[in-house]
Amino acid sequence: MNTGAKITAFAAALAATFGTAYGVGTAVGPAKTPAEAPAEVPAADGHPDHGEEEVPAASAPGGLQVSEGGYTLALEDPTPASGPGRTVLRFSIEDAAGKKVTAFTPEHGKELHFVVASRDLTVFRHLHPAKAADGTWTAETDLPAAGPYKAFADFKPAAPGARSLTLGADVSVPGEYAPKPAPAAAPAATVDGYQVRLGGTLDPGKPGELRFTVSRGGKPVTDLEPHLGAYGHLVALREGDLAYLHVHPNEGGPGPDVSFTATAPGAGTYRLFLDFRHGDEVRTAAFTVRVGVSGAPVSAEGEAEHGAGGHEHG
Repeated sequence: MNTGAKITAFAAALAATFGTAYGVGTAVGPAKTPAEAPAEVPAADGHPDHGEEEVPAASAPGGLQVSEGGYTLALEDPTPASGPGRTVLRFSIEDAAGKKVTAFTPEHGKELHFVVASRDLTVFRHLHPAKAADGTWTAETDLPAAGPYKAFADFKPAAPGARSLTLGADVSVPGEYAPKPAPAAAPAATVDGYQVRLGGTLDPGKPGELRFTVSRGGKPVTDLEPHLGAYGHLVALREGDLAYLHVHPNEGGPGPDVSFTATAPGAGTYRLFLDFRHGDEVRTAAFTVRVGVSGAPVSAEGEAEHGAGGHEHG
């Protein structure tokens, strides 16, 4: 487990709007990229960049691009024909020559981490798909409602000099789309009888500590089990463009507290998804966090249902 694992400040981002194409009752067909507009966000030093110098791709938030660094996330079928319910997604990572990549450097116990989230951020699936010899990955999961989703592949190619990448691609589940509203405000999230309370700060352009405290039946859980070499894993997605942060915890454990050091790319609303293992089962607690003034405590809105989050294996 890495000590003081951090997500560094992002240098640029794209703000996305959904528009009427994703309105209530809209029939969803092939995935469409939302309209994009520039947004002022902190540069690497934590201050807005007003200059005209092009920002390197490596500094951009993860998951906003389908191709980066000579690699592409290629979905075989971005519009599953089966509709809502059990869905099989097949994909590959292609190099600059269009060939499927077969060799990866394992990170946090896996060659590739695959996340699927609904555009309204009420459905979250953290998957570990199976890889075929030819480089085709297969992930089976439950996408319970029609509408637009985003798939993220988090990986590091084994090629010399390759760096870790997070690529994102759109997925559309056919049917009538009715986006769900944000969950009701709550200081904690409840999942399968576990209570998870969130504290700390998530600052724009500045590292802050997020602390999750796990309890059950009013008693702290002090025997969390390692999952992929850690006592907790955190994925954060920004509302709108779905910028992706994958954070791993600071040293500590085995509970009840799991802490992370993270930097928000800018002010806005984020959804936090915490995976933790106890009783030989991985559970996901989800929160809504509004990030504003640097140094202010997080404004957390948790959700008291298990259906929005999930951790599955392909």
